[in-house]
Amino acid sequence: MARQKLFSTKNVGILLHPTSLPSNDLCGTFGKPARDWLKLLSINGIRYWQFLPLTPPDSLGSPYSSPSGFAINPWFLDVNDLIEEGYLSHSILPSLPKASEVDKQRLSFSLAELRTEILGSALRSSWSEQDPSRHQDFNSWSKKQFWLEDHSSFMQLKKQFKGLSWWEWPREYASHHFIALNKWKRLNQEALLEHSLLQWHLDRQFKNLRSLADELGVYLFGDLPFYVSKDSADVWSNRGLFSIRSNGNMQTQSGVPPDYFSLDGQLWGTPVYRWPIHKLTGFKWWRRRVSRQWEQVDILRLDHFRALDSFWAVSGDALTAKTGNWSPSPGFNLLRLLKKDFSGKLPLVAEDLGVITPDVERLRDQFELPGMKILQFAFNGDESNPYLPENICGSNWVVYTGTHDNPTTLGWWANLTDEEKERVGKRFYKDIYSPSWQLLEMALATEASLVVAPLQDLLCLDDNARFNKPGSTSNNWEWRLYDLDETVRNALQGYGHRARIWKRGN
Repeated sequence: MARQKLFSTKNVGILLHPTSLPSNDLCGTFGKPARDWLKLLSINGIRYWQFLPLTPPDSLGSPYSSPSGFAINPWFLDVNDLIEEGYLSHSILPSLPKASEVDKQRLSFSLAELRTEILGSALRSSWSEQDPSRHQDFNSWSKKQFWLEDHSSFMQLKKQFKGLSWWEWPREYASHHFIALNKWKRLNQEALLEHSLLQWHLDRQFKNLRSLADELGVYLFGDLPFYVSKDSADVWSNRGLFSIRSNGNMQTQSGVPPDYFSLDGQLWGTPVYRWPIHKLTGFKWWRRRVSRQWEQVDILRLDHFRALDSFWAVSGDALTAKTGNWSPSPGFNLLRLLKKDFSGKLPLVAEDLGVITPDVERLRDQFELPGMKILQFAFNGDESNPYLPENICGSNWVVYTGTHDNPTTLGWWANLTDEEKERVGKRFYKDIYSPSWQLLEMALATEASLVVAPLQDLLCLDDNARFNKPGSTSNNWEWRLYDLDETVRNALQGYGHRARIWKRGN
């Protein structure tokens, strides 16, 4: 199926992270679960599949605080495809952790990690038996991945030192000492091979998935965090690019200033960029980072876009974000180079939520980037609220009922006051009988080029299905869809039908 040019017509999409795809395994994968999902989207005229960063998550399951900005989460590796291709034998299946009925509805991070270890070991053990042409393909791919060696080393050192952060390792490894590391690598070749093979297979499987998406006319819509985790291969191997000392202490950390939601502001615990060094290198690291993403997806949401204009910089030893200050970013120069890298196009969506200054808006509009609108933010009684449908001017927007950080729309509705519910109801001139679908209808009626709904909203699920609650550390990133059953299929069919009524899609 031929695909249209991005944002050339009005369309709809769904937000669902691959971990949530239904599967008999512990987690959704890049295999049959994802292929079945893509086919369902295509059949119903849903042209965009949006997901969160595909990178490995942190210990709490968050893909926004990854140990690697370039690697893919090995939880997504499909074992059945590996068996069918002859990379593994069926004998591995009994050794893999099994998904209980509970695991089919909530993701177990510990079991997913155990599964990764077993798969990595099995792939390495069977590697010598593989055809030489496969070895050649792997070696050719590996040489092109500048990040791979540091990623594999970082993950193995972290495993070797029982999960300690890199600044707690022995000094010769923490400092990324060239001679010491080379000696260590020679002694750990087999273990390092496991990490590299996992990434190669993930890359292969995702490329196959992207080819299928191309055939089906579905765009893959990715996500890129602005900052990277302090305890990551990226910071460990490129420390000069980040505001961090050799002992792991941050000179300057990221966050946002005090606002209506937080009197102390927010400290994010990630080092800010040493932008002068990035400029001296022609933004090489950033350009490689974004290029890696564009190898995987058609369009990319840039989280915390406003930091490309200026960022809130807080002393590394500060206990709150109150004492920070706004510092300028060379975002214009970076975006100009990225546009050049991508043949004059810039398939980015600016996450421009919150308090945004005219300078940030000018930067977004100068590069003609779509912004974001969240309807759950619209009904505070302020008629100038930029998220109200009538205040969403023009088509260069992506409109959401809510995002992965929001309550489900049913959960949002349940927590509104009677006054707020009445305010929403007046906009429909009738009772609210299905908050999720009625809010979605409001989104579809806008002029925005793209409307995206979390699958939980199409299924009218309450906050037990919420994916993430910012500021909390439990029950996040775990929700899973139990099955692609009739309820799901009917919801997707209904979404496609309403989209066509509003002249979205084909």
